[in-house]
Amino acid sequence: MHELNCKISGALEQALLERQKLTGETAGHIVRAALADYLQVGHSTLFQISSINALVEGIYQGEISVDQLKEHGDFGLGTFDSLDGEMVALDGHFHQVTADGKVREVPGDVGTPFAVVTFFQPGNHTDFLRCASYADLQAQIDELRHSDNTFYAIRVDGCFDFVRTRAMHRTADGVPLVEAAAHQPEFEYSAISGSVVGFWSPSYVSTLNVPGYHLHFISEDRSAGGHVLELSGSDLKLRIEEETALRLALPENEAFLRADLTRDVTEDLDKAER
Repeated sequence: MHELNCKISGALEQALLERQKLTGETAGHIVRAALADYLQVGHSTLFQISSINALVEGIYQGEISVDQLKEHGDFGLGTFDSLDGEMVALDGHFHQVTADGKVREVPGDVGTPFAVVTFFQPGNHTDFLRCASYADLQAQIDELRHSDNTFYAIRVDGCFDFVRTRAMHRTADGVPLVEAAAHQPEFEYSAISGSVVGFWSPSYVSTLNVPGYHLHFISEDRSAGGHVLELSGSDLKLRIEEETALRLALPENEAFLRADLTRDVTEDLDKAER
């Protein structure tokens, strides 16, 4: 990413510090969001590297680095080189949840074979949300979506009564995703504060992205997380942003260029992701 150095007034500095204290965002994140808002750049746009059917077929070679991914978004999810764990991107920080349940903020040179990110600027929000299950949360978000043909970025913050997640093991290229997922460890957490991050995608992009809901979790203390399988909670805060543009970057490695991606992977994807 490029660096920008400039002088600001004392009033702007005070406002920046107050915003940091209120939201926990970094100064860089706030400034980037403000510039994007003023210049109308990067809003309501998803950036995606590779396609979900390529991941299902076992193409796990990291195509771009986390630093490159940060140029296109500060919020999102994905995985890492060799399917090594789950990616959770929140407020400009990119975290890896590994198969042993540990969480770390990843260096910028780590690669990713599949990820979806955006600069998150929510338009709708609901405070004091209560959900009895993952299905209940989805149903409530469905009520806020006004189209089945656009994308939605989703963030839920608060204290969750229960969260069940999984994290993928590091896997050799060529091993189908459904086989890798059969050995995935699962984790259960109770009374845990954190954030759910992810997207809702239309069914017509099922060869490109996970159709429907795809959400990852990270705890407030950054000690736990993973791909969401189940959850419940009360007094949660829900924020969503409609995304009306998709930028897709396709891999240029030999594995992708020579892969047969014509197979219907719907059943395998459902087994691996749900």
